[in-house]
Amino acid sequence: MKGPLLLTPGEPAGIGPELAVRLAIEDPSVVLVADPGLVSRAAQRIGCTVDIIELGEISADATGGLRCLPVTMSEPEQPGVLNAANAAYVLDCLRVAADHCLHGNASGLVTAPVHKGVINDAGIRFSGHTEFLAARAGVERVVMMLVAGNVRVALATTHLPLQDVPAAITSERLESTLDILHADLVNRFAIHDPHIAVLGLNPHAGEDGHLGREEIETITPVIERKRAAGMRLSGPLPADTAFVPTHLRQYDAVLAMYHDQGLPVLKHVGFGHAVNVTLGLPFVRTSVDHGTALDIAGSGQADGGSLTAAVALARQMAARQS
Repeated sequence: MKGPLLLTPGEPAGIGPELAVRLAIEDPSVVLVADPGLVSRAAQRIGCTVDIIELGEISADATGGLRCLPVTMSEPEQPGVLNAANAAYVLDCLRVAADHCLHGNASGLVTAPVHKGVINDAGIRFSGHTEFLAARAGVERVVMMLVAGNVRVALATTHLPLQDVPAAITSERLESTLDILHADLVNRFAIHDPHIAVLGLNPHAGEDGHLGREEIETITPVIERKRAAGMRLSGPLPADTAFVPTHLRQYDAVLAMYHDQGLPVLKHVGFGHAVNVTLGLPFVRTSVDHGTALDIAGSGQADGGSLTAAVALARQMAARQS
């Protein structure tokens, strides 16, 4: 890999800082992008004493201690209490980390959870990590995929109100989503000829048009064109049976049409060790499968399994693309 993995602790008032510090202590090859004061206080809360090394530049060499690319907070955090004054800081961490990845200084980015609500309350329009990093990288389309072991669920649309989903399921969006998903399954997951299950939008995949025509007018024509171009696709499939274990084992990934169509099933299978992956970026990015957990922030009770899995998967993906 070229350069270390970078890790952003996310919302200062959530569980991200303590999970990030605990992981960085165990794995000194990871570099935190954060306020050193936040890092120090998080370490104290989990009962650790750390030697924080503030970096002016980064390299792949672990030097001992906890390495940190410093970004300054506006106000000290209070675990469990959101503070809009620190919203810009959260995004500054993401910008610094993304820019290092874009400039080739780091092999990838792992992100702890942010709180979208407080960022928007601060007057900063923000719909999520996925969209933010795509804009920073100047990439028109990216794909959100969650991974739990061999179960992979990608999304045709991400953070949209349900009423807006049908209009967003366009031929162009589906084609570009399938192109990105297929390419990254090959290049970053080392799956030579991936088999992708494409879900329908409507119950029973539209039931021949009786429950909606999106499958007939949009989804099926895209699948047929991509099959003709050499992709191995099944669908459109009814979402209520596609995840039956005997069916799921046939596929390398499932493409769901909207957020809550596919992710509840994946999180039921793997919550706590699932990983959120952004496909289509010019750098590797993974994240946890959970939120900020404000109710237990600062208590030391948070489970770091998903963050550990996110770092491990980022490292595997980065090694494959090098």
